[in-house]
Amino acid sequence: MPKHVNLIKLSVGTENVEDLAAWQALPQAQTADGLPRHITRMWPKREDEVLGGGSIYWVIKGVVQCRQRILRLDEVQGSDGIRRCAIVLEPELHRTVLAQKRPFQGWRYLKPEDTPADLPRGRVAEEPLPPELSAALAEIGVL
Repeated sequence: MPKHVNLIKLSVGTENVEDLAAWQALPQAQTADGLPRHITRMWPKREDEVLGGGSIYWVIKGVVQCRQRILRLDEVQGSDGIRRCAIVLEPELHRTVLAQKRPFQGWRYLKPEDTPADLPRGRVAEEPLPPELSAALAEIGVL
């Protein structure tokens, strides 16, 4: 039984995995050591489980499309003086089997048994389906 838990998060404003990668390549989306990060208001209470092998699964256009391994959690303070959590990520985006996901706010915990599998290596290079078709196929459980 895995001793870790994953996170799931909407990637607002991105059209596809390539958009997410491009955003994460910008200096404002990186830590001082050049790793991608996502800043959030809430610090995971289950920090040890998240850092014990967890990933963040990205929902793009209503469909889980990829994941990134979570490396660490850094405390950052905004110009407003509020403490926030920077989820520091492995740079590599692992494409997953597509899975439909309804909108939600913030991030949520995602049990390992509820996570979409990584795509087999041979399918990673395939041309992605249009988002509407991907969403429709994922909704009926075909993808």
